[in-house]
Amino acid sequence: MSSISSTTRGATAPLVSAASPTADEARLRAHDAGLLLLRVAVGLVMVGHGAQKLFGWFGGGGVSGTGAFFSSSGYPAGEFLAVVAGLSETLGGIGLALGLLTPLAAAAVAGTMVNALAVTWSGSFFAGKGGVEYELLLVAVAAALALTGPGRYALDRFLPVVREHRLRHGAAALLLAAVLAAVTLLVRS
Repeated sequence: MSSISSTTRGATAPLVSAASPTADEARLRAHDAGLLLLRVAVGLVMVGHGAQKLFGWFGGGGVSGTGAFFSSSGYPAGEFLAVVAGLSETLGGIGLALGLLTPLAAAAVAGTMVNALAVTWSGSFFAGKGGVEYELLLVAVAAALALTGPGRYALDRFLPVVREHRLRHGAAALLLAAVLAAVTLLVRS
């Protein structure tokens, strides 16, 4: 699509009506719609997982059942870590779905899923054989969302610090998640 230009005092400015977006604007809308879909899907999945840990919903073990599992997996203070994991998944999922504090929300999900990778690792990749493909996919999606930002259809647009996503926000949040995930893994026996 070629654009029509107008020359005024030596400056060239495109003449585009509000009714006909440019190709770049259409690409941006598609990009933002795709990020919205991805954020909402992953966010709601994570909210569900958090609710399993915190409340025992959807067939989950609740804090006591999840805490017992964490203790049997070598983590000290299993119930405390069940609450931490449940809150990380629930609040991270809500943040992703809404596009609210997206770098931190994505980092919460990524950090929790790194620990899930360590617990579920059985030497196999595919989930059907006890593998980690699902957890690995969630880590990758969360990291990608932390680095790309939430897109324009997000509550972050109304927050001054994260209104315009910056790669360094996502990278710093992921670094924090990696350090916290590593510390949590180190206390595991």
